[in-house]
Amino acid sequence: MKLNYFVIPLVAFLTAFIGGLITSGGMAWYKTIRLPSWTPPGGVIGAVWTVLFVLSAISALMVWNGAPHDARFWLIIALFVLNACANVFWSYLFFGAHFMYAAFWEAIFLDLTVLGLIALIWPLSLTAALLLVPYAVWVAFASYLTYSVWLLNH
Repeated sequence: MKLNYFVIPLVAFLTAFIGGLITSGGMAWYKTIRLPSWTPPGGVIGAVWTVLFVLSAISALMVWNGAPHDARFWLIIALFVLNACANVFWSYLFFGAHFMYAAFWEAIFLDLTVLGLIALIWPLSLTAALLLVPYAVWVAFASYLTYSVWLLNH
């Protein structure tokens, strides 16, 4: 078995796990802030993120196994890693440090990394790129939600 079949899902799992730990640590605070009435329940948010991490891992595996390992390939891999770091950093900013406004801008950056991945992957694998579209849509929604939470609480 190729090592990437272990490493890529492991990176996705660790990203989700670390972000989840940070989020869990901030839940007592989160329960005290005002939220928009349209905020999804925590269980829905967790389920969506689980699906998105699986789709992202599949997309990364498709790129790793199907694309030539040239400069574009390594840029895509670097962007996947940057995206994972940005994902965890959003959790830290919002749930760890309670910097809602900074978390909003960080969410915008996170979405830009997803859109960049889609654009770079599209010519190599339409399927791998399309697997990231739900992630981009969700992060755009989460960005707006983060901004709305900031507006209600600043």
